[in-house]
Amino acid sequence: METFLFTSESVNEGHPDKLCDQVSDAILDACLEQDPESKVACETCTKTNMVMVFGEITTKANVDYEKIVRDTCREIGFISADVGLDADNCKVLVNIEQQSPDIAQGVHGHLTKKPEEIGAGDQGHMFGYATDETPELMPLTHVLATKLGAKLTEVRKNKTCPWLRPDGKTQVTVEYKNDNGAMVPIRVHTVLISTQHDETVTNDQIAQDLKEHVIKPVIPAKYLDENTIFHLNPSGRFVIGGPHGDAGLTGRKIIIDTYGGWGAHGGGAFSGKDPTKVDRSGAYIVRQAAKSVVASGLARRCIVQVSYAIGVAEPLSVFVDTYKTGTIPDKDILVLIKENFDFRPGMMSINLDLLRGGNFRYQKTAAYGHFGRDDPDFTWETVKVLKPKA
Repeated sequence: METFLFTSESVNEGHPDKLCDQVSDAILDACLEQDPESKVACETCTKTNMVMVFGEITTKANVDYEKIVRDTCREIGFISADVGLDADNCKVLVNIEQQSPDIAQGVHGHLTKKPEEIGAGDQGHMFGYATDETPELMPLTHVLATKLGAKLTEVRKNKTCPWLRPDGKTQVTVEYKNDNGAMVPIRVHTVLISTQHDETVTNDQIAQDLKEHVIKPVIPAKYLDENTIFHLNPSGRFVIGGPHGDAGLTGRKIIIDTYGGWGAHGGGAFSGKDPTKVDRSGAYIVRQAAKSVVASGLARRCIVQVSYAIGVAEPLSVFVDTYKTGTIPDKDILVLIKENFDFRPGMMSINLDLLRGGNFRYQKTAAYGHFGRDDPDFTWETVKVLKPKA
């Protein structure tokens, strides 16, 4: 049997780049909660003892940016300089301006356009992907790497492993076979975890706890064997982490946010962007389309692309490829997709309820992936049953 290896990585909510994603989306949540018509393009950067938020926001909401920054950092676990950042005493810089009137006029006519007329906030192309290798219809490498990261955070916060600190990275290599275009996982080849820890814990204790409390509950036993390789904090010590260890910036973990290297990516990041930014809303609708194709039994694997021009409501193109796993021709699947999904930005916002903020709605997406999540706020994960015409 011919097989191949494929690898996906993830990072914890305490990774500096992910901290920035969460701050940007927490600000988006706050704006949309008070004013669903908010136009938000919020970036965040961080380094030792400093978090800065900057960008363009036009909103009627009354938002305390500094409080959101500090609250978000505190929730993650950055409560002292020892762990990488002190949420209550770090410097918070804010440089927020209004959205350019040129963009505002072209995209939504200064709020005078009907939803179906609202243009894309920028040009670009987005991809959605789905595969039948997991119940989530997501790649197994990505699912496992992401769940390992989430479990690390869980056992840190519930004190199962009190030596853990917020920063950390995971990576999983899976051996696959190609079944006529569909991906079939055979076994987990390698598990890599690098996690921040306190000064007192030994490397042996780290390895023991990670195997028992993180790897064992996450990776199904059927995928592990005597040849599975474990790299657990292979660099030795990882005491200094968070923004103290590395600078962070919004939008630098776009593959972790999506499909772990499977499918394709148009390059646009998600966090800190309101739904008129098709980098985000376009990627959400094509995930729903690809997932619906696979869930409806029309293919075992599917990728969908959509593209836009700034200020234009209708997409420039929609493309589908089922990697030769389709039960009907791809051209017929494309017809079904166009009939069942409205790719105009204003309509995507309505159909996926994307103008609703608050309840950590977008902040939740900013750690542990935007897709394959079982949460009613992730409306783009709702399957539409697609039936070919007789």
